[in-house]
Amino acid sequence: MTLPAILSLSGISKRYGTVQANTSIDLSVKQGSIHAVLGENGAGKSTLMKLIYGVERPDEGIIRWNGKPVQLYRPSDAQALGIGMVFQHFSLFETLNVVQNVSLLVPGTLSELSHKISDLGSRFGLAVDPTAMVHTLSVGERQRVEIIRCLLLDPKLLILDEPTSVLPPQSVRLLFETLRRLQANGTAILFISHKLEEIRELCDEATVLRGGEVTGRVDPRAHDARALAQMMIGREMPSLAAKNKKTPGDLRLQVKALTHPRATQFGTTLEAINLNLHARQLIGIAGISGNGQQELAALISGELRASHSDMISIMGQSAGRMGPRERRDLGFTCVPEERLGRGAVPEMSLADNSLLTAHRQGMVRAGFIKRQIERAFTKRCIAEFDVRTPGPETEAGALSGGNLQKFILGREIMLSPDVMMVSQPTWGVDIGAATAIRRRLLDMRDAGAAILLISEELEELFEICDILHVLHEGRLSAALPVAETSMEEVGAYMIGAVA
Repeated sequence: MTLPAILSLSGISKRYGTVQANTSIDLSVKQGSIHAVLGENGAGKSTLMKLIYGVERPDEGIIRWNGKPVQLYRPSDAQALGIGMVFQHFSLFETLNVVQNVSLLVPGTLSELSHKISDLGSRFGLAVDPTAMVHTLSVGERQRVEIIRCLLLDPKLLILDEPTSVLPPQSVRLLFETLRRLQANGTAILFISHKLEEIRELCDEATVLRGGEVTGRVDPRAHDARALAQMMIGREMPSLAAKNKKTPGDLRLQVKALTHPRATQFGTTLEAINLNLHARQLIGIAGISGNGQQELAALISGELRASHSDMISIMGQSAGRMGPRERRDLGFTCVPEERLGRGAVPEMSLADNSLLTAHRQGMVRAGFIKRQIERAFTKRCIAEFDVRTPGPETEAGALSGGNLQKFILGREIMLSPDVMMVSQPTWGVDIGAATAIRRRLLDMRDAGAAILLISEELEELFEICDILHVLHEGRLSAALPVAETSMEEVGAYMIGAVA
């Protein structure tokens, strides 16, 4: 028996200026199905979801809900129908706490909602403190809040845009169980993810987008991940070159007995962190989100100052009390996990975002900005890192998450740093771009750079790192050579089963 379509799109098109984001999209989502939408960064997936959720209005085409044409002028119209969405870029107010953010959409007293948040979190592996201020939460914790808020609305159609990007493997399993229970109750789910094995495991239908158009409809369970990836990118999958073992060079970054108290009651205290990173070495930091990654990254980048200068050394110089600019003068660069706000200013053009960290590349002389040099640098970054955008004058906030990530990473790599720290480099990035990013990081290491990679993607860490450490409750494990350890061992450290 074929289930009826709860949502159908016919001839949906959307243009932003000269950019055609969606062209004549036809899509049918059946009641009780888990339907994947596949595509490269910039393929039009997020735009299409915004049209369904009422954030944007289509230029052409018809949206039908249970067979009847509907007009979605705003998200509240979609919510009234029973459509919920978890965005890739979060929609939380940082100056409110968790339960206050939830109360903006979910009816109930703050006390009732706090109990519901705690109950849902414990049942589905989405634990978060209802009283925590959002600005103190890590990216992974904010993701949990978004998912909880959406599930509390008991939606008939749930749209998930990269929901597992920053969740640990244990929570992904629990989330999938939640989604299957929702499916069994008749809820339809639109699932956007670049993790193709997840799609093969979870989804029963898939629509493939390329260049804003539908290029295929398949049962993902009938194809392997490589075949799905080829459908997405329209060419052979790029391969990652074998990881060649390199002899480490001079000590580039040293963290010595770094202890730092938590800034708020919801933060994590770091205790006696020790780390040595050498030239021609790529060291990974694994761990479940919220175990001190945010604090450690802020201390190494200079966003936070250590209590003693010699707790952090860069290129042989004590840097614990230096600010970000002084650390960059030593040859240090970083890619923060939070793209919009820390990695780039959304309202500024890509060219002006280049200026923020690359101004030492001759972009400023005698106090004046050399726009020609700024534009040339940005155009080279766009070309070399395959950033899908009309040009250097495009606002950073207009890019898809994956394309913005490629731009930020490219900007920092082009500075040819001696030491580089990268947080969540492939979060929300499609499989082809993720492979290219990992290859770039290996090339940098092979050329002599020292790279510190903070990631919650265990497969990524094992694929490209030489040594792993695990951060758990503010404590860093001893060094674990990748060739001598296993994912199970690292997982045991992540949950505190091994000290």
